[in-house]
Formats: sequence, C-alpha cells, structure tokens
Amino acid sequence: MFVPDFYRPPDSSWLVEIIQNNPLALLTSNGLPGKVPFATHLPSVPESFDTEAPDLSGSVLLCHINRQNPHWEALEDGGAVLLTFTGPHGYVTPAIYQTTPAAPTWNFTSIHVRGTVRKIASVEETLEVVTATARILEGRFGRDWDLTSSIGYFRKIVPGVGAFRLHVTGADGMFKLSQEQSGEVRDRVRCSFAGHPNTRYQAVADLMDRLP
Repeated sequence: MFVPDFYRPPDSSWLVEIIQNNPLALLTSNGLPGKVPFATHLPSVPESFDTEAPDLSGSVLLCHINRQNPHWEALEDGGAVLLTFTGPHGYVTPAIYQTTPAAPTWNFTSIHVRGTVRKIASVEETLEVVTATARILEGRFGRDWDLTSSIGYFRKIVPGVGAFRLHVTGADGMFKLSQEQSGEVRDRVRCSFAGHPNTRYQAVADLMDRLP
C-alpha cells in the first residue's frame, strides 16, 4: 500500500486500534495462473500483538473461513497473504473548506497486514480458534453472552471450519485525515465530521483530534 509520509500513523498503537475495532478483514491471496486473486471477508482477532515492532511484525492473528470456500483449498501452508482492515471513513465535501478552487475527497483509515498462513489441522485446535474468536468479539461488541452452553453446537459445526494463524511479517497504515490541508481547513473538516449524525464520521473526527 502506498502511504505518503504525512498519512502514516504516529505509532503502532494506531494500527492495533483499527484492527481490534474493525475485525472483519478482507483476506486476499494469489489465484491460479491467469485467474483473479482469491478474496474472502472473515473475522480476524489477535492471538498476540508485538507492539515493539512499528509494523507489527511478529504478531499473530487468528482467522477462520468455511472449508467449502475454494479459497481454503487454495491457501498454502506458509504461503503469503494480505489482510485488509477498513476503519472509520467519510466523504469530505469542498463546501466545508470555504475556499476555492477545491476538490472533493475522502478521509479514511485502512490497515494492510502482510503475513504467512499456518493452517490448523486439529479439530480441537480449530475449536479453540472459534471459541477464542467468539469470546473476543462478544467482549468487544456483544452483550456478555456466555458461550458455555453452546460448545456442543460449536463441536457440530467446527468440522466445516478452516482455521489458521496469520504470522505477521509487516503492516502499513493509511490514516488520511486532512493532514495535507491548512490547520484552519483541517479544523473545519474535523468539526463538520464531529457534528455528523453518522457515528463513522464522528470516529474520523476523534482520530483527527488525536493527531499530534
């Protein structure tokens, strides 16, 4: 991913935040020769984060997809893949700028995580991935649902699940938050987004407010 220097995050904690708050990632990997790449949306949660590395290399993410998905068969153990996480974003109308000439644009946040696949063969370990994913997502976005009574159901469906660990080799973050604008214009954008009824815009405003 091409990231101009002024759109780079202040530190790796910004990458972690987007990944944790937006766990539905897009997994892409090479297709057959002459064919389009494979692409699958899937949940991805951290098993461990190495925040000492500015590009999160050394981190491990837990992922799973349907075994009937041809993408599962195409994934090679040790093969290179890309996970894309999309964070808060919103359209910027030139009306906000109060200057002319001007052009519309889009403020957005995105993380591209590169890594290698380690497929999980064991049914029990696959079950662990599924339950860990459920607990993490329920803890962040749910209502304290207790999955204990559903473990039997999990065991029934887990043979159809393909789980793997993504060993992170690097990550890039794009935080396009009007940094290219003057301070006055940037503040107008931030205030407009903060007052927007859509919470996605409000989240962009929060990130803009936190920029150094």
